[in-house]
Amino acid sequence: MNSEHIAQCKNDDYLGKIKEQEGEACNVYGYLEVNKVAGNFHFAPGKSFQQGHMHVHDLMPFDNVAFNVSHTINKLSFGADFPGVVNPMDGIDRYMEADTGMYQYFIKVVPTTYQTSRGNVIETNQFSVTEHFKSADGQGKLPGVFFFYDLSPIKVTFREERSSFLKFITSLCAIIGGVFTVSGIFDSFVYHGQKAIKKKLELGKQT
Repeated sequence: MNSEHIAQCKNDDYLGKIKEQEGEACNVYGYLEVNKVAGNFHFAPGKSFQQGHMHVHDLMPFDNVAFNVSHTINKLSFGADFPGVVNPMDGIDRYMEADTGMYQYFIKVVPTTYQTSRGNVIETNQFSVTEHFKSADGQGKLPGVFFFYDLSPIKVTFREERSSFLKFITSLCAIIGGVFTVSGIFDSFVYHGQKAIKKKLELGKQT
């Protein structure tokens, strides 16, 4: 069914806005506050509304339209950054070769505490991700980019520690002692080797 052939839809400003934005892309930025339970967020076409206990989208204006969900993720994090953190989704660039489909990212979030050497504490999260693409051609699936996240029951703690001067001196002495030990072994090997060769040469002359 083409919504343009319905009189009620022809007079809807929403259809006009859709046509004006045809072929354009979006730049989305911001942050979300979510509960510490498994959930998801997504970017998909059409007005969204609740039907019973289901979250659905009105795709009527997109009849016979291939909705391109190619995307670039410049940055995605679950909390504040800390020294050494690696966000695996930063810089992801996905180009859709099919007509339309669903990009799905399954994210495992690990609660993390980072404590600096000065005692400052950063409560944040790390995460790992796996991705999957489903073609939505003629299957009645909602095209879009979906992020499904789940919290790990394990928490990771990082602590910055500075070595004391006494520990530094102890390590330095251990290194120097190791150098002298290796040098002594090498010197002993060379000395006994030369002595053995000299003895063989003397025995050869006597015979």
